[in-house]
Amino acid sequence: MKSCKTECGLPLTQSAPGGSADKDPSHITSVFIITEMDCPTEEQLIRSKLATLSDISAVEFNLMRRQLTVSHLPSALDAINNALMSIGFKPRLQQADTDHSNLTAAAPKRWPLFVAGIAATAAELVEWTIGSSHWGVIVLTLIVLATVGVPVLKKGWIAIRNGNLNINALMTIAVTGALFIGHWPEAAMVTFLFALAEWIESKSLDRARYAIHSVLELAPETAMIFVDSTWQNRAAASVAIGSRVRLQPGERIPLDGTVVSGNSTVNQAPITGESLPVEKTIDSPVFAGSINMQGALEYVTTATRDNSTLARIIHAVEEAQGSRAPTQRFIDRFAKVYTPIVVAIACLVAIVPPLFFAGLWAAWLYKALVLLVIACPCALVISTPVAVVSALTQAARQGILIKGGVFLEQGKALTTIAFDKTGTLTHGTPVLTQTVLLNDTDNIAQHLAASLAARSDHPVSLAIEQAFLAQQDSWYAVSDFQALLGRGSRGVIAGTVYYLGNHRLIKELNLSSAQLETQLQQLEQQGQSVVMLATDQQVLACFAVADTVREQAQEAVAQLHALGIQTLMLSGDNQPTASAIAQQIGMTQATGEMLPEDKQHTVQQLQNNAQQIVGMVGDGINDAPALAQANISFAMAAAGSDSAVEAANIALMDADLRKIPQFIRLSQRTSTILQQNISFAIAIKLVFLVLAISGQATMWMAVFADLGASLLVILNSLRLLKPRN
Repeated sequence: MKSCKTECGLPLTQSAPGGSADKDPSHITSVFIITEMDCPTEEQLIRSKLATLSDISAVEFNLMRRQLTVSHLPSALDAINNALMSIGFKPRLQQADTDHSNLTAAAPKRWPLFVAGIAATAAELVEWTIGSSHWGVIVLTLIVLATVGVPVLKKGWIAIRNGNLNINALMTIAVTGALFIGHWPEAAMVTFLFALAEWIESKSLDRARYAIHSVLELAPETAMIFVDSTWQNRAAASVAIGSRVRLQPGERIPLDGTVVSGNSTVNQAPITGESLPVEKTIDSPVFAGSINMQGALEYVTTATRDNSTLARIIHAVEEAQGSRAPTQRFIDRFAKVYTPIVVAIACLVAIVPPLFFAGLWAAWLYKALVLLVIACPCALVISTPVAVVSALTQAARQGILIKGGVFLEQGKALTTIAFDKTGTLTHGTPVLTQTVLLNDTDNIAQHLAASLAARSDHPVSLAIEQAFLAQQDSWYAVSDFQALLGRGSRGVIAGTVYYLGNHRLIKELNLSSAQLETQLQQLEQQGQSVVMLATDQQVLACFAVADTVREQAQEAVAQLHALGIQTLMLSGDNQPTASAIAQQIGMTQATGEMLPEDKQHTVQQLQNNAQQIVGMVGDGINDAPALAQANISFAMAAAGSDSAVEAANIALMDADLRKIPQFIRLSQRTSTILQQNISFAIAIKLVFLVLAISGQATMWMAVFADLGASLLVILNSLRLLKPRN
């Protein structure tokens, strides 16, 4: 069946020996779109044909995108085209990496199927009532062959001529053999069922193959841009970076950009998977495919249509579809051994009983032909790629970008997940959490602290400044301002010297006291950093600043623990702060004061000494050694960040940590469906092998069972396209 059959089980993406264009500067790389190329059946035929050309150094296949990538000498382009056309394909040279046009194979016309179905059924009825040798049976069989059989026989002959025993070749041999021994109705029904299977499977597979492209269609084709002092509607594909775009409430966003005017809320679920709309103000990023909910917005584009975050997500998913998951590699190896064995058994069944046990040639030849139909591991081969593609697509829709099937399958095996703290478990932006007034009789400490903080660019000072920004009119003028490295700052306000600094500065000023030390200890044990406002004589107030925990962090950690996964925090902050944050979100392990190489060493120790499968969650840029060391690395809030998407195996498009347990559940669900698919496909094959040898199975029953098994594993895999929490 065209969309899945193979006898070789070759990988979906594999480079041939001999290097690539990157290694041989004399070679160029050409990408061909071949709409007839659906599965390893066509891949093996193409690989065998191109192996005869000496000017090719490498070939790669992406069957889900129907792409053939060839590294070759420039002079070999015509030879490649001719070779592909000689085996029945119509290649089209892809003009750009973002060219997705005409990827869908032309759907076969329906009327030949209707005619063939009626004729095949009528042939069976005539045989049952009159006999298989009646001229009506022969005429009806010829009608079936003429309407739907010719394409199969043609492809089968091409495969046989090129020494390739694929499904088309096996079906051609089976149908020809049935005609030869007088089983006309059988030949008619087998041909019709095969054509029907080809049509149904093609439709079902296309649903998985192009599910991700439905997301791309969310971005409108046009944009209202400001050109020559007027607003004009232009094609989104022609809009350059830096153009000003206007959005009305309810409109979809055509291009990525940064807001320069207006306030609104935007539903950006297609990009990040966030269920709630996100507030957008000046300097907020917006993404193509999102929906402007309320107010009017104007923004300046930051990427072209083909390089938007949405386009990069789709490209990354398509690239991941081309990689082979571990289960798929196993199936490839199994199918490579299984098919030749069954074909050999079929040959023995056809020859041994008549030669050595006085069996009837026609009867045993028929059994051998049934075995040839069973020899095609269609349901088995298609069981893995459809499930993997469906899962990758569903994950992308939920804002989880998985870089390949290997990580999708490995997710279920994770035993420990390590988290960076700043920017991962916390927001990464310190805020003022508590103010303790000590000797502020005039109630001006907050104004004094904000006045000094406004002169500094330290994150703690910025937090104090932002906290009292609404009282800016009451701030004081500061003179003789001085930053005190590692301690804080000082300045003169109304003739008095004031200090805004840390514990170290207060000790240097000899202003520490038992009461103050107790206060500081309490605040620091809560995971807060404390700065104090003081004069030369006394401390006026304490300001506690902390990096607040993300809203979903506690729930995400609880879900991971429920899945049986251990969690730990690896932080560069001091140990009290790390422990306080860990306790707040429900983690039992937290290590502070860690350098990037310390985090890497910790992950490595877990892998080597404790034999753990470790995931590492970070921002995709910092903690690079630990992310690289982990079995699976997760990048947080990757939307709009090329580097974050590139750095990790899994990119979470927003900062919702609950997507990590969601990914693990998807991995577990995918694994379950793969096991179901493989078990059912193998069971069906074994049952019909026994039935065929015992003479209980007919050819059309074998095809029908194979069709049913293939459709069942496809439909079972497509369940992964439906979201489940």
